[in-house]
Amino acid sequence: MKQDLLGLKDLSADEIKNILETAKSMKMVLMSPSKKTPHLQGKTVVTLFYENSTRTRLSFELAAKYMSANAANISASGSSVAKGETLIDTAQTIDAMGTDILVMRHDMSGAPHLIAPLVNASVVNAGDGMNEHPTQALLDMFTMLEKKGSIEGLKVAIVGDITHSRVVRSNIYGLTKLGAEVTVGGPSTLMPQGIEQMGVKVFNTVHEAIVGADVVMGLRIQLERQKKGLFPSIREYYRFFGIDETRLKFAKPGALLMHPGPVNRGVEFSSSVIDGPQSVINEQVTNGVAVRMAVMYLLSRGGFK
Repeated sequence: MKQDLLGLKDLSADEIKNILETAKSMKMVLMSPSKKTPHLQGKTVVTLFYENSTRTRLSFELAAKYMSANAANISASGSSVAKGETLIDTAQTIDAMGTDILVMRHDMSGAPHLIAPLVNASVVNAGDGMNEHPTQALLDMFTMLEKKGSIEGLKVAIVGDITHSRVVRSNIYGLTKLGAEVTVGGPSTLMPQGIEQMGVKVFNTVHEAIVGADVVMGLRIQLERQKKGLFPSIREYYRFFGIDETRLKFAKPGALLMHPGPVNRGVEFSSSVIDGPQSVINEQVTNGVAVRMAVMYLLSRGGFK
């Protein structure tokens, strides 16, 4: 029976650990001069993106190519979706062409869950609405594991637009399963009701959220939602919630500074901390390729168990 990666909510701690362990060997491939393995030779990977993306889409495509897969990209604007074709018909058409792994991003929460039972291909959720972004959380955890040696016992502070972030949900599921303590911080207008029930501590000031943190993760303020008046202005947001060198000092010395990207400089973070010694933002991008290689490799072998 095929397995999909629809979210970290559905995975056990052991399955997550297996992916992270596999990513270590994939990182070695990625760092080698040849960057080529036969792991997915003869397999076909298709990325189907209904939303814009640079990092995630290219990361999946390169991961597939480094493992010798046939890789193809489809964007909704350049496909029959623009002619009115439904999501289900589009996915089943792609599946009928012999696709082994279908990587999907959609603005509707639950879209990959809808498609997965209807296709033979393994479905990987590359972000669905405001629900989950499992491979982003996996690469975040892989980066923490590399830098800190273990995730158990880490204090991870996540700051920013919590309400609209699918990244934060996947990270909370994954980090808490692996024994980390998670705090979230941001304006009350950008904090979903009841998020405490996910096992996190909630703060409405940045310094309270990041005091003593081993990892400080910023989230993109989704400027397209600013029209709804969720905070007075970008300048006001940065003044009260942006992380600069002064605020970063509330975290532990040597705390990692992370961001899923793209970063709005001077909004979530100052340029000085983005380009500073504690930032591992570019390493997260590298690790994203290794983690996505691991995910697709394991799916092609039957799953994460």
